[in-house]
Amino acid sequence: MSGPRLHPVADPTGLREVFGTVPAGVLAVCGLDGDVPAGMAASSFTSVSLDPPLVSVCVQRTSTTWPVLASMPRLGLSVLGAGQDELCRRLSARGVDRFAGVRWSSTGDGAVLVDDAVAWFECTPHDDLPAGDHRIVLLRVLATATVPAAEPLVFHGGKYRSLSIG
Repeated sequence: MSGPRLHPVADPTGLREVFGTVPAGVLAVCGLDGDVPAGMAASSFTSVSLDPPLVSVCVQRTSTTWPVLASMPRLGLSVLGAGQDELCRRLSARGVDRFAGVRWSSTGDGAVLVDDAVAWFECTPHDDLPAGDHRIVLLRVLATATVPAAEPLVFHGGKYRSLSIG
């Protein structure tokens, strides 16, 4: 039997290339820091459990934004839609006002939700586990909303793409 020829993982660059073949949704993870929104972009997101309702997001251990968000009682996850790639880049940038020109709202408990996304989750931090150069963050889902016909933003092959629904 023949199949693909596998190569040992020798360096992060090669592994990143292979990881990039798996399409990933892109989301904003945001909350209120006083009256000011704080947030970051993430593409390592997955559903974990229905009972209790849990999702996970992976964040770099070197993130300076995650410790701020982790201390908040509520976080908003906004699954970004097609055409929101510039917003995703801004939420990943350092030393800029990540929310300049961004339309958003907040829940009464401080979860920040980005307008024009395709789905939203209001969550509370549940657990945080070390995982190599990242942390696996488990969030308990408290409320959701979605726009089923909307096209999500997808990250694949090092580029932002849209996924045609229909």
